[in-house]
Amino acid sequence: MGSFAVILPAAGRSTRFGDPKQKKIFAELDGRAVWLRAVEPFINRDDVAQTIVVIAPEDRDLFERRFRASVAFLNIKVIDGGDERSDSIARALEVVDPSCEFVAVHDAARPCLTAELIDAVFDAARKHGAALLAVPVADTVKRVGPDGLTAETLPRGDLYLAQTPQVFRRELLLRAYAGRSRLGAKVTDDTQLVEAIGHPCAVVEGSPMNLKITTAADLRLASAVLQAMPKPKREGPAHPFADENAMWGNAPKIKPSDLF
Repeated sequence: MGSFAVILPAAGRSTRFGDPKQKKIFAELDGRAVWLRAVEPFINRDDVAQTIVVIAPEDRDLFERRFRASVAFLNIKVIDGGDERSDSIARALEVVDPSCEFVAVHDAARPCLTAELIDAVFDAARKHGAALLAVPVADTVKRVGPDGLTAETLPRGDLYLAQTPQVFRRELLLRAYAGRSRLGAKVTDDTQLVEAIGHPCAVVEGSPMNLKITTAADLRLASAVLQAMPKPKREGPAHPFADENAMWGNAPKIKPSDLF
């Protein structure tokens, strides 16, 4: 079947989130941090052998203070990222276990991913070598000029909005990142790099509910999605961190018992 390493880039600046006191990945979403909800669907999968979270170096102290116990219990590797998203992914690829045949990259700000979507995109990556979740564009698409006036209406029949996870054979992604300097600062996602070396990526239809937190208003939408989603059965041993106050101190409460 092949095992997967999962990379969650979480080193962004959250400039559009609108809260100067915290970044979006640390915001509480129905009882726990956004990034914890993003990583949760991967934790107990038999085909996931490694999970890597990439954080900004300036967030290291906060991360250690709030999430040290969760990171240890969930066996997550946490590394410092770079200036740009692609720099962070490149650093994570350096510590991916060579025994992992595939690498999945999932936004730490996408907290509503389902097991069914993971199954589908993992299967497509096994078959095609590279796959991503994406949703077809439903609205009419306009190209707008610098004057703020419409220039043309674009056909939407073959347009999709990319989501994550984006999943690749490890050697393919390593080869794509080795040549990323050719695209410079234009890189916006990992499939773009893989496409640049001539390898197409299979599209698996995602879901509008697999939304990405960008603004504070998105938290309310994500909360509504989580309330509507079926609750997964909890498996595995009981969580060992019973003393919540000792674990979290005075930090905003993210219940350890909610991790599973």
